Amino acid sequence: MVAKKVLAATTRNPVGRDGILNVAARLFREQGYGPVSLRKIAEAAGIKAGSIYYHFGSKDEIVVAILDAGILAVHEKMRRAVLTHPDGPAAAILRAAIRAHLRALLDVSDYSSANVRIFGQVPQSVRDANLPTRRAYEAEWDALLTRLQKVGAVRRNVDIRRLRLMLIGALNATLEWFDPERGSVETLAAAYADILLNGMLEQREA
Repeated sequence: MVAKKVLAATTRNPVGRDGILNVAARLFREQGYGPVSLRKIAEAAGIKAGSIYYHFGSKDEIVVAILDAGILAVHEKMRRAVLTHPDGPAAAILRAAIRAHLRALLDVSDYSSANVRIFGQVPQSVRDANLPTRRAYEAEWDALLTRLQKVGAVRRNVDIRRLRLMLIGALNATLEWFDPERGSVETLAAAYADILLNGMLEQREA
């Protein structure tokens, strides 16, 4: 009798916490925050809406988990890429960091894509809950750029915070227009790095 009950429960709810998050991340990436409801997530996951409450208390609890996972995925890949060049030249380090961010964003995960897509749409309480994870990734970039500035690779009069905001903003914006049929992520990363490192003007301002 016990075995039958366990089997029945497994049949009714084959999708666990990670499965729910995977489905929700895809829906948020495709549709944005507003149109996606718990019922829609449940339908896409093939479970009853009430089953979600075994794992999450609300839609926004799911959203926070997705936002955190999205940033952590990008953060980890960027950190590992930089560690492969512990004593390398600044250009190689920055190229590796840019490439890792774009690959995590465009190649790897619905989570990182959903993060960028819906962050501006979610309630302030959700943003606040996600803030520590977001700040940690920003601090990783600030530390890297500051280190390169201290060794003379980045001009001393460059504001690191503004540079980081510009850089991450430009990288994240590629989600709106990137088409893999028109070029690879590697090619895009190289082009962005070339502009950042070498500038866009033939002659500098006097």
